[in-house]
Amino acid sequence: MIPVELILLGLSPIFLLCVAIEFYKARQYYSIKDSLNNAALALLHQGSDAIALILLMPVFNWLHQFALFDTPFSIGSLLVGFLLQDFLYYWFHRASHNIHWFWLAHVVHHSSKHMNFTTAFRQSLLYPLVGMWLFWLPMILLGFTPTIVFAIVALNLAFQFFVHTQTIGNLGWLEKVFNTPTHHRIHHATNAPYIDKNYAGVLIIWDKLFGTFVEEDKTLKIRYGIVGAEPKDTPWSANFMQVKILYRQVAMAKGVITKFKVLFGYPSHNYTNKHKI
Repeated sequence: MIPVELILLGLSPIFLLCVAIEFYKARQYYSIKDSLNNAALALLHQGSDAIALILLMPVFNWLHQFALFDTPFSIGSLLVGFLLQDFLYYWFHRASHNIHWFWLAHVVHHSSKHMNFTTAFRQSLLYPLVGMWLFWLPMILLGFTPTIVFAIVALNLAFQFFVHTQTIGNLGWLEKVFNTPTHHRIHHATNAPYIDKNYAGVLIIWDKLFGTFVEEDKTLKIRYGIVGAEPKDTPWSANFMQVKILYRQVAMAKGVITKFKVLFGYPSHNYTNKHKI
């Protein structure tokens, strides 16, 4: 019933093995406190996702009866599903950087100053609340069963674990098609040329098609983290600091239209520069 959690749980020994190897070979990229915080954030995220799926699955199954097509399970439909979900993930990810409401959740993932495999674990428990699941509804309406949809989502997220590392360099021709550690390190950077770039999940082609791709500049030393106010190194602060900022900004905004623009406009960190991660 909860394919996302079961798939990721099943892959967790591989994830932990990669963390152990990376920690052994590249200890300089790790902070024990940061990594423990990432682990706690992962558990909170998995718990909130599990509860959300239990509550929302009846809605997804009800919606599936209105699907435009009958999409039977096959290798071909699965490949189409992977491609479609990765396309939708690109737009979810892009929205999460450009709409403050979605940034409430996504900021958690970017709020570490470290980049290693445990950074992939750093996720928000607010994703179900802000509505990450809304981006997968088109797949259900196109005939994919909710179970298949969320299994594909889980596999996409599993792939993304492997791009959170500084220990893997340029991968040659794979860089032209796939999201790689090189591309994703840029995405996590606060350097001005890299902000709001490389949103890809699995395929980097979406960034190239929609103008958000940038190549690595080897003369720039990447700075990781977020621009502006930073949370304390605790799960509570990581999850809710941006909520406090948004609440304050909405409360101070004059008029309904202005409040709406604050809520659904470009994110702010109480920082004078428009830029953010």
